Amino acid sequence: MVKKQFRVGKYTLSPYSVLMVLCKNELPVDLNSCLESMLMQSYPPADFVLVCREGLTNELKIIVKSFQNEFKDVFRIITAKDDMSVGDALNMGMDACCCDYIMRMDSDDISKPNRCLKQMTLFAIKPELDITGTFVEEFDTHTGRIISVKKTPILHKDIVKYAKRRNPFNRQTLAFRRSAAESVGGFGDTQQFEDYDLIVRMIMNGSLGQNVPEALVRYRIDKDTICHRRSLSRTKASIAVRKRMRKYGFTSFADFFVPCAAQCLLFIMPCCFTKWFYKKFLRSHS
Repeated sequence: MVKKQFRVGKYTLSPYSVLMVLCKNELPVDLNSCLESMLMQSYPPADFVLVCREGLTNELKIIVKSFQNEFKDVFRIITAKDDMSVGDALNMGMDACCCDYIMRMDSDDISKPNRCLKQMTLFAIKPELDITGTFVEEFDTHTGRIISVKKTPILHKDIVKYAKRRNPFNRQTLAFRRSAAESVGGFGDTQQFEDYDLIVRMIMNGSLGQNVPEALVRYRIDKDTICHRRSLSRTKASIAVRKRMRKYGFTSFADFFVPCAAQCLLFIMPCCFTKWFYKKFLRSHS
């Protein structure tokens, strides 16, 4: 791998790896858009590690192979067993990454062309940072219409406070220093909340973070997204990760109880209530 220097003003940007996990139920057209958005960045990755779960469809395999052929100098594929947890698959991918800075990406979302440039510039301006993220633009996957913007706190002191009850970094935008993540054991086995759990452990270990106050990733929303947010599996996972944070000593009883109670309320109420709740309390609308 050749690490080419990239400068923004007086700052030299570090090279970075992209880390992504691909599952067999991904839609081929969404994967294609996602991979293209990351590999065609204004500041492109020096390394791209795609962890493929077993059982991918032929259509997905064709798309992955085409990108591997086109970007053979940076694009690498690792195979993970289908029964491996997402956290273990991410750790396998992280071990294979060549750079100390890693950009996370979900396999169905779209990064805007300057996402990585802006996050890596922030790392260069503030080398004390171990974690960065951005706002997320949620859009209707069928019409392309922007539905809302998910904002997160910008400065570290506000990030720490926010993290007591909610993830202070949008998962789809997370970028982090690999050495800092490895120093706390990497991703854990907290299903559906692997990134949140890692972030809390990094913060407790002294890592500093900051968000770019722009929506630099587009996140797909459909009717299944709303239902998933109130599902039994989501509810159990939400309670489990907050129990763990309470055990870490990171949160108070109130910090544990309030989000758990809210998630249980979403579970017992219909999907239309979940949609209203997110729109009213958790999202910004234009």
